[in-house]
Amino acid sequence: MNLAAATNENLAHTSNVLIYSSMAVYTLAFFAHIAEWIFGSRSKVGRTAAALTKDTAATAGPVVRVKGAQQGGTAVLDRPEVVTRSAAGTRDVPDGPGAAGGTFKGDLWGRIAVSLTVVAFAVQAGGVVARALSVRRAPWGNMYEFSITFSTVAVGAYLVLLALRKNVRWIGLLLVTTVLLDLGIATTTLYTDSDQLVPALHSYWLWIHVSTAIICGAVFYLGAVGTLLYLFRDRYENKIASGGKPGKFATSVLERLPAAKSLDTFAYRINAAVFPLWTFTIIAGAIWAGDAWGRYWGWDPKEVWSFITWVAYAAYLHARATAGWKGRKAAYLALVAFGCWLFNYYGVNIFVTGKHSYAGV
Repeated sequence: MNLAAATNENLAHTSNVLIYSSMAVYTLAFFAHIAEWIFGSRSKVGRTAAALTKDTAATAGPVVRVKGAQQGGTAVLDRPEVVTRSAAGTRDVPDGPGAAGGTFKGDLWGRIAVSLTVVAFAVQAGGVVARALSVRRAPWGNMYEFSITFSTVAVGAYLVLLALRKNVRWIGLLLVTTVLLDLGIATTTLYTDSDQLVPALHSYWLWIHVSTAIICGAVFYLGAVGTLLYLFRDRYENKIASGGKPGKFATSVLERLPAAKSLDTFAYRINAAVFPLWTFTIIAGAIWAGDAWGRYWGWDPKEVWSFITWVAYAAYLHARATAGWKGRKAAYLALVAFGCWLFNYYGVNIFVTGKHSYAGV
């Protein structure tokens, strides 16, 4: 074994160690997020439910409350409380206090969870870089490399939003859980030893086309989380507004989340922001196909499902801007679109044979 081969082998081993180490730290972050939800006080969470119960009364006009006289005193009239709706079918509901429940103890556990996530992200990113150095190319030539890079970018996008002081810590628990599942599948089922690429992939377009696909998938994932939680929160708000009483578990969890309107807006902005980049990803892939195979479009399964994903997200964005399709109908389209992206990654790579069959599994 020559020196270069030994160095590459050591780097590959280092990459594996760093990936497994990041999984250990992510596990600690997972338990810290669980502690944030458990120890966050539920006493302050009731503010959201109180605001929701005003929804029905608001449509009937001002509400006048009378404080009963204490020890024979005179009754005092409070100032009338008026709750308005921003538009038909929507509610002006405040965001929940977050997983911490608005308490110091819960917030402390949340900060610990975020700190551990930052450490795990740094370790995982180091593993991706070590993998790249071991193969001396872009570290996404097979499904294993794509998976570890994808989850790294997803966590990085989440941390960037936190650094920009966006209210997104509610994503933390679901994100860390998903990353652990992704890395678990990658290291057990999708793992492939470091190796060189097939000739068709030896191109600078590998850096451009696949990197943008990874970024799009990571951001689409955040949008899908926001959409899924919107559906749960919207159903919860509807039940409260109609006089229903959700279960204790649903109340404890859903009252802490942002309002349905906030979650819907978050998901829409995320998906709308990354959609042009997904369009560029498809165009870049067509240009690369022209260089590698002499044709820009050949109806290969990967090309077809990339286009189907594009159409699905385009339909969602159009529906989101159409009055009759706002809300839950558009949200279902968003989840279908992300499902298309997932199938394009897992299903096409593993179960469908085509020119893009570089799964390595």
